[in-house]
Amino acid sequence: MKRLRGYMILFGVLLTLPLAFVAWRTYGALDREAEAQVRFFADRLLDDMEAEMADLVQQEERRAVDEYRHTMIQKGRPVISPLARQAQQPFILGYFQNNPDGSFQTPLVADAAHAPDGIADRVRQLEAINAIFNQRKWRVASPPAKKATKTGEKPVTVAKKEQAAFADRYLNTSERKKSKRVLGQTKTRVEEITAGQARQMVQSEAAPPAPAWTDGSPDGIGSNRTASDAAAPPAQPIDGIASFGAAQRITPGLGQQALSSMPPNHATDRFQVEVAPLQAVTINNGRVFVFRRVGIDGQIYRQGFVLDVQPFLDHLLARHYDPQPIARYTRIRLRASGVSAVRLPDDNVQDFAGGALLAARAFPAPFGFMLADMHGVRLPVSPARQTLTLALIIVGGVMIAGLVSIYYGTRSVLDLSERRSRFVSAVTHELKTPLTNIRMYVEMLEQGIAATPEREQAYLGVLSSESARLSGLINNVLELSRLEKKTRQFRLMEGDLSDVLTDVQAVMAESLAREGFDLTIHTEDLPRFAYDREVLVQVLINLMENSIKFGRHLPEKRIAIMARSVDGSVELTVSDTGPGVPRRSLGRVFDDFYRVENDLTRTTGGTGIGLALVKKFVLAMGGRVRAANNKGAGCSITISLPIERQQRNT
Repeated sequence: MKRLRGYMILFGVLLTLPLAFVAWRTYGALDREAEAQVRFFADRLLDDMEAEMADLVQQEERRAVDEYRHTMIQKGRPVISPLARQAQQPFILGYFQNNPDGSFQTPLVADAAHAPDGIADRVRQLEAINAIFNQRKWRVASPPAKKATKTGEKPVTVAKKEQAAFADRYLNTSERKKSKRVLGQTKTRVEEITAGQARQMVQSEAAPPAPAWTDGSPDGIGSNRTASDAAAPPAQPIDGIASFGAAQRITPGLGQQALSSMPPNHATDRFQVEVAPLQAVTINNGRVFVFRRVGIDGQIYRQGFVLDVQPFLDHLLARHYDPQPIARYTRIRLRASGVSAVRLPDDNVQDFAGGALLAARAFPAPFGFMLADMHGVRLPVSPARQTLTLALIIVGGVMIAGLVSIYYGTRSVLDLSERRSRFVSAVTHELKTPLTNIRMYVEMLEQGIAATPEREQAYLGVLSSESARLSGLINNVLELSRLEKKTRQFRLMEGDLSDVLTDVQAVMAESLAREGFDLTIHTEDLPRFAYDREVLVQVLINLMENSIKFGRHLPEKRIAIMARSVDGSVELTVSDTGPGVPRRSLGRVFDDFYRVENDLTRTTGGTGIGLALVKKFVLAMGGRVRAANNKGAGCSITISLPIERQQRNT
């Protein structure tokens, strides 16, 4: 059995290892798939933020050049600029225009010195920002826009590489992977304006002209121009900028005179200006001036809006991140101009893979000052993972049940084989003993050793007893064989067990007297029912012989038979005062060829088929049999035969 147990454990381990490997690889693949999905959608979320920035840039690029004054001229009539109203977006402080001489004008008021109380503070803030901008544009050169910092490039590449296996299966991402450098227009464009718009722009000029618009301008904010733009002479028209009339252009000091002397219906009352892409300059921690350069007649005007960075970051997160389910699995951080906005999941959970970087981005110009990074906090629960877990539990349960069944089945077969082997050995011994005795007494009779008739009768009695013993053993073996083949025929006849008890008492009287046992029979009024008399006699004889065999060495030798009617059945109980049955063996004493392993059974003869025959006979008649130890000495075997079932069978 130990070898069988070792083989079963080895087989279970060999079966479990590949299953565990497959489960480990499958769980890993599901985790990688879930992480790739989170990476993909994290990148899409940053794309949505970038798309909103692009919309904002395009909206600002479409603005007319004269919208940055409080009053505009449209169709010959003055109208209020649409920028005169306060910005609806909470992250825009306001709009203003920085003139070539450094002066300031905002569409919020016609005269900044007489601003209404409601917007006076905002106008003062814009004017202060204009003053700071004037200082910085002559001293600090803005670096060209970069795609990402060195520290940011590698995580972005890693994130996109890891998500490619997921995204490329469903989308052609080759075009999407091309990183943008600029939102909106990428080159300086030429725009036509009317004479009225030109007059609106130049009528505030009073100071000497600023340096010509070149890439080497002191503020360094011409860096978005292309190489072809930079190669053009600074004082010459660029990309076909038209002059006033055929060869005249607006120049400092003459612009207003030229415009005022020009007839309203003049054929050449349209002008061209250069409008550069939007750029950004950090004013201080938390505020950025996003502006465009407008060039007319060699003069540079800077028009744009002041961005409150913290409200802008909060707006992006509130709109694009907070409502999304991905917020439960990630943390995000937006950084710009010395401020940041961070979102963490509600519950405190441990980061997976140490908080793996899902996506990182430096947004294109003019928002190149903004950085974003998203880290994973936990993986979303995959339905496939739950299905796999359930399948593994089922497979594991079936495998364990199968291994246990195989083990106990094999153990039963081996145990039965071992018991059969012991049975053959016991039967051989049981057959050899009476045959030896018979042969010995026959030889004694042949040799005339029995000198007297009385001695001869004694020898003949021994021969008869041994022959009966041999006949009973052979009969038991044959009965067991017929019962296993289900060829045993039963003759059921009605009775009240009185004939059975009388026959048993008569057959066992000599053995009981010889061994010194007392037999007590107690019966109640029993109903008549059908049973096989010979079978019941053999069953009771087997039980009594068993009690005699194991109790002959004890001082108290008693056997009791009790018959009674209980709940529609007749119970026959045979009790003795023998050694009893070990508790662990009570359920197996009726198994084929089973013998209790102890010193008593090893010194007592037997084949192990007596109680097995009892059980098979009782079951064949539709009854039940059970064994139980007495409260005192000995044990009791109870046979229960159903009355109604037997009556129907008869």
